Amino acid sequence: MNRQAQAAVMFLVGAALLHAGGTDLYLRYVKAGLRPLVLAAGAVLIVSALATAWYEWKRARARKESTATGTATGTATATPRTETHPVRLPETHPVTHSETHPETHPEAHAHSEAHVHQEPRISWLLVLPLLALILVAPPALGSYSALRTGTALQQPYGYLKLPKSDPMPLNLVDYAGRAVYDHGRSLAGRQVRTAGFVAVDSSGTPYLVRMALNCCAADAQPVKVGLTGKIPPVLQPDAWLQVTGTYTTKQTRDPVNDGPIPFLQVTEAKPIPTPADPYDETWNN
Repeated sequence: MNRQAQAAVMFLVGAALLHAGGTDLYLRYVKAGLRPLVLAAGAVLIVSALATAWYEWKRARARKESTATGTATGTATATPRTETHPVRLPETHPVTHSETHPETHPEAHAHSEAHVHQEPRISWLLVLPLLALILVAPPALGSYSALRTGTALQQPYGYLKLPKSDPMPLNLVDYAGRAVYDHGRSLAGRQVRTAGFVAVDSSGTPYLVRMALNCCAADAQPVKVGLTGKIPPVLQPDAWLQVTGTYTTKQTRDPVNDGPIPFLQVTEAKPIPTPADPYDETWNN
């Protein structure tokens, strides 16, 4: 992989980042707030690729001009030297200055440089992540990851004022925090509407889950809420549900990290489409 090929790969990676940042594709990798950084990274890669290609073009042009100049100079000086100063070395092999110092011959130097700086072919494997980024949009993390990772529920620093609507829209993480650490005091006597994807453990217990991000999908951790009450008879893992219900004191412990998992007494549940940002916990009515 020469410099031109490296510049081409860099340009394609930058273009792919700009495409992902300009659409919702980047949400499969990082938080929504990191879109400016994704776009900036794509722009930097494209500028770097163009600069590399321009530098290599100038370098190749200068090498070509040097080769042409050196050839013309050698031809002009060789003729009078041969006519006026013949050199005969019968007992040894004739040694010319260009053979002793190949770096003075532009063509030999170019050939030697190409031979010394030849990159291994395995470097072309760097193209594979690029093809994956362009051709394959990875699915959001779902029930498989959620059931194999302990709940990330942590005690909040405080609680926002709840809306007065009934049922009140509440994101899953907020409900779980109030149910566990506030003991449901702000939820008592209120109907809650929340959403998430379905995960069913080996014992058949259904959970409503949202994946919480710190910065990117690589560090995503689940927050789980158990479902009880009027649960749909057939639950498809990874299917998204909008659930209406009430607070219940029932809790269990996560078998992975022994974290608390609250429950929600379901009164109504219906399937919904997968949101554009499956990691966003902002409620949209």
